[in-house]
Amino acid sequence: MPHCRLAAYDIACRRGDRVLFRGLSFELNPGEALHLSGPNGIGKSSLIRILCGLLRPAWGHVEHEGEMALSDERLALDLHRPLGEALAFWTRIDQAGGSRADFGLEDLLDVPVGYLSTGQRKRAALARLAASGARIWLLDEPLNGLDAHWGAAAQAAIEAHRAMGGIAVVASHQPLGLQRLRVMSLLEHLP
Repeated sequence: MPHCRLAAYDIACRRGDRVLFRGLSFELNPGEALHLSGPNGIGKSSLIRILCGLLRPAWGHVEHEGEMALSDERLALDLHRPLGEALAFWTRIDQAGGSRADFGLEDLLDVPVGYLSTGQRKRAALARLAASGARIWLLDEPLNGLDAHWGAAAQAAIEAHRAMGGIAVVASHQPLGLQRLRVMSLLEHLP
């Protein structure tokens, strides 16, 4: 896997007139992972969106080398298409031969995405992310909706990505069982 890097420098996030957090900095290199922790509403999802360029920080800046892929609550799969077609669409767009992590979807490929359960949709989103070929994974609450088995499978896919030199940033209020995981609590960056 080619070199990748993700760094945030003195990031602050404002929602309306309220500053959610400030002074947040980190640097991640190949094989590293960061767990963004904190209670609901503290800005974990906003930070993930800042990192991938969907939101602008109130101040500070982000630098990255390598492609990024985002998995959040917005399912990027066509709800009206069978799952197999929806995933194939992203394979063509990404033009990547990324990981084919097993998320137990083989029996669901002919089911329209809109009929999938919450956990099945989460597994489909993670499968799309794993197949993207992106070197930097940004995951917002990746374990929500997953049972213990598939939660462990999701974490194994993250570990495999890191073992190949990828980077992962995981925003979650749930504990994670990843090795050598750096934890950053957004509570430490309140204004």
